[in-house]
Order: sequence, then structure tokens, then C-alpha cells
Amino acid sequence: MHKVKRGDKMKIRSLKTLVLAILFPLSAGLLSSLFTIENMNIYDRIYKPSIAPPGIVFPIVWTLLFILMGIASYFVYLSESPYRENALKAYGIQLIINFLFNIIFFNLNEFFFAFLWTILLLFVNIIMIQLFYRCDKRAGYLLIPYILWNAFAILLSFCVYALNR
Repeated sequence: MHKVKRGDKMKIRSLKTLVLAILFPLSAGLLSSLFTIENMNIYDRIYKPSIAPPGIVFPIVWTLLFILMGIASYFVYLSESPYRENALKAYGIQLIINFLFNIIFFNLNEFFFAFLWTILLLFVNIIMIQLFYRCDKRAGYLLIPYILWNAFAILLSFCVYALNR
């Protein structure tokens, strides 16, 4: 019978933690889309600016962003930084705000409120990224695509509001 070494157990536990860290934001995104799936066709029916990507782009981009968030949160979780607890709280808050955006936009069709919501998300993301960076620089860098997408979402949300009011 093969005995598992202590180092191997730690690697397995670390891998499990990484997988759970990635599955957590992916699950939040999936749950949000399940709440809004029947109304997502609104994106095809509304007026959109020329910068608006086709609808198929969103699940691809969000999947990648959620994976990056999960990896970043894994680095923060493993850190021994005094900022760790606050960083993970900010992470949870931004996931809730992110989750609610789809409901505001797709279910409620509140485009102006969705625009304001993306601004709120940006502020929380700035705080989160600063805290993540203080815990582990890699975690902060992994979230750069997210902050860029968030900035784009603000512009897109405002344009959708302006064209559909």
C-alpha cells in the first residue's frame, strides 16, 4: 500500500483550495445568469452603441474574469497579510454587487440604475484590487482585466441608457 507523504497531502489540499476558489465566482456568475436567463434576450432587442460586443462575448469574457478572480482570491487566501480578511470581505461584496447587476439590467430593465451600479462596482473593485495587491501582488495584477472590463461596462451601460430612455 502506497503511503501519501505530508508534502503530497499539502499539494492536494492546496489544489482543492484553488479549485474551490475558482468555482466560487463561477458559481456566482452561473447563478446570476440562471436568475436572468429568460430576460437576456433584451440585449438583442435594445438599441446599442457601435462599441457593444455581440451577446456571445459576455459569457466568454465573464468566464475568464471569474477564473482570474478565483485565482487571485486563492493567492489572497494563502497570504498571511494583515489585509487578508478585509480583502476577502471586499471580494465577497463585489461578487454580490456583480451578481445583482444582471437582475437590475436584464430583469428590471433599469438601464440608468444599471449604469450607476457599474460605477458602484468600480469603486468596490478599486478597493478590492488595492487590498488584493497588498496581500499578494500577483492577485492585484490578475484583476487588471476585470477593472478594465468594469470601466468598459460603465461606458456601455451609459450608452445603452442614453439610447433607450
